[in-house]
Amino acid sequence: MLLGYVLRRAGWLADSFSRNISKLITQIALPASIFISVQNNLTRGSLLNLFEDLLLPFIGVVISYVVAFILVKVIKVKVGRRGTFINTIANANTIFIGMPLNIALFGNRAMPYFLVYYIINTVSTWAFGVFLIKNDDPTLVAQEKKEHKIEWKKILPMPLVGFIVAVIWLLTGWELPTFANQTFTYIGNLVTPLSLIYIGIVLADSGIKSVHFDKDTVIALLGRFILAPAVMIFLVKIGAPALKLTVPSLMGQTFIVQAATPALSVLPILANEAHGDVDYATNVVVLSTLLFIVVVPVLMLIVG
Repeated sequence: MLLGYVLRRAGWLADSFSRNISKLITQIALPASIFISVQNNLTRGSLLNLFEDLLLPFIGVVISYVVAFILVKVIKVKVGRRGTFINTIANANTIFIGMPLNIALFGNRAMPYFLVYYIINTVSTWAFGVFLIKNDDPTLVAQEKKEHKIEWKKILPMPLVGFIVAVIWLLTGWELPTFANQTFTYIGNLVTPLSLIYIGIVLADSGIKSVHFDKDTVIALLGRFILAPAVMIFLVKIGAPALKLTVPSLMGQTFIVQAATPALSVLPILANEAHGDVDYATNVVVLSTLLFIVVVPVLMLIVG
């Protein structure tokens, strides 16, 4: 992260570089990494359990949405910020921060559990979260807001496609050729270093000195770093036993850490497209990314 920040500030990295590596990560490296992880860490017999595990993160995201909607009404978040506010609380940056962090903390053994959370987070973001931001456009009249539809095509981004292809390949029982296994592994290994460099570039472009705290930002950050992980801790420790679900320790830790990752890095872009408060979206993303450095060790103490 520091390297990405320094190189960007020094002018070594062009304006288009962050967009380029963003595409490289999401369109090529991450699908390859997910494909290899599925082949190495899952079996046909464990697939059913994997899909059963979707329930906990699904419930967690739903609760976060409900609380976020209530907070919007209570603290009277203004139009243009509401979609960003709700997304900050309910949806996490699983790709650029959650993925490398999970590998760093738990290794590839936790990849199947990460994929479970990633699936729920992706569907939540692109099926509902983006819809909320577009519907929060202050320039739209009521009738135009009703005409906005969910963009179903974006529910299947390349990383999720990579997961689906990996599952299909796993079900065939075919063994991946050695050259293909090594190639996908090399490409997949780009994810973590490039993701961290990308975060550093985002911080450099956003301008750390420009960040500030206001009521909407503080409450959104409390929702992201306290509410979301607290809900997941409750579900793992109390909800799962009540529902008679088996939650391995590593899966519980993965879900809790992913629930507390920073706000989506694309929020400023989405807010800009919907004529929303881009400064607010940028402020939330930068602050959540910076504060996450403090949140991680505290969270790891809590989850053991």
